[in-house]
Amino acid sequence: MSALLKLSGFIDRISEVVGKFAGYLVLACCLISAGNACIRYAFNYSSNGWLEIQWYLFAFIVLLGASHTLRLNEHVRVDLIYGAVSDRARLWIDAIGLLIFLIPACIYLAWLSWPFFTASFAQGEVSSNAGGLIRWPVKLIIVSGFVLLALQGLSELIKRVAALTGVLQVDTTYEKPLQ
Repeated sequence: MSALLKLSGFIDRISEVVGKFAGYLVLACCLISAGNACIRYAFNYSSNGWLEIQWYLFAFIVLLGASHTLRLNEHVRVDLIYGAVSDRARLWIDAIGLLIFLIPACIYLAWLSWPFFTASFAQGEVSSNAGGLIRWPVKLIIVSGFVLLALQGLSELIKRVAALTGVLQVDTTYEKPLQ
């Protein structure tokens, strides 16, 4: 279990770094959006590339930030049952949900997205809009985002199993991430 907890810690550090990077992308997206609007109104000039980079960055933020959000335990969950059960039952609910739903879904979606990325990269796909951007980076982020989320799901599963076996003490109020 010690080796698995070290793996979990390594995955957590990756998610933290990627999540912080996604946070900086929010600033970049805001600056690009404001700059684009100012240039459009001040100089009557616009470019589809600037509009597309905004939605690329939004995709990067959401897909790269998802694993960090899971690590921080700030994801959306339905508390109808979850809030009314014991701490141990919460750990079981998390472990089963991660094992049966989150991890397989993320792996499957990454697997389905891979051919779209490889085809886009091989073709050198470019947006059909005038001044548009290349498309493969955003398609790679789809694959990467699901892989990172699956890895963070594995990390969370390791921590839940460690807590269920008594190896790891956890704060089950779920206001803080398991560490």
